[in-house]
Amino acid sequence: MGSASREALVSARGVLDSLGSELSATSGEQLLSVARTLQANAALRSALGNPVAESAIKNAVVQRVFGSVVDSATLTLLTTVADSRWSAAADIVDALEDLGIRAFAKTAPASLALDEELLTVNAAVSSNAELELALGSALGIADAKASLARTLLTGKASDATLAIVTHLVTVPRGRRIGELLNGAARTVADEQGYAIATVTAAQSVDAQRLTRLEKSLAVSYDRPVKINLVIDPTIIGGLHIQIGDDVIDGSVSARLSELRRQLAS
Repeated sequence: MGSASREALVSARGVLDSLGSELSATSGEQLLSVARTLQANAALRSALGNPVAESAIKNAVVQRVFGSVVDSATLTLLTTVADSRWSAAADIVDALEDLGIRAFAKTAPASLALDEELLTVNAAVSSNAELELALGSALGIADAKASLARTLLTGKASDATLAIVTHLVTVPRGRRIGELLNGAARTVADEQGYAIATVTAAQSVDAQRLTRLEKSLAVSYDRPVKINLVIDPTIIGGLHIQIGDDVIDGSVSARLSELRRQLAS
């Protein structure tokens, strides 16, 4: 996103925070649905993202198209989005996706670990090449991928996870399925006040070591950290840690690769 879009998204998140009890899981579903509508309709997307159009005109478009089909909280957020200035009209789709996932995070019951469910889905998908292809292929039919996601998750995951996963596989916009699910989990974690550290190890790591690592990372990043442990024997030993865009690669495989590069130079 350009600077204007980043500022607009921060403003929209502020409005999301202010809605309080007006917000519901339905709002999350509706925001994701509007994101899909705008992704499929370039003219509507351009109309709302037009930087020179008057706010009153864009608000009238929002009211005419969505006013009778969304709740008041969603309509407030859509009006905020329409009132804002975006670097590119396509950024509105990204923003609505972000807001929809955050709405689910805000309204999830305390007993639901939404980020963990999303990461569990990602682990299941990434471990099955055929399933990963079926859900993530750019050549797949959106409705078929959504139907497959519903078949796999109905009765096994929360309604929030089902809605998010179904949305992501329907409009991947050039992103890989693993990237989509990990990104959604990070958004949930961020909204709920912590970060996710994906720790890849060659074998299982004892709980005490993981607890020490969580505390150390929490100090470094100045916020609580939850570890998502991934087992990958190909790294041979050590740990590969990723938090957002930051990577700490202490794996044996990385050290061997670096040694090979040095010997070849």
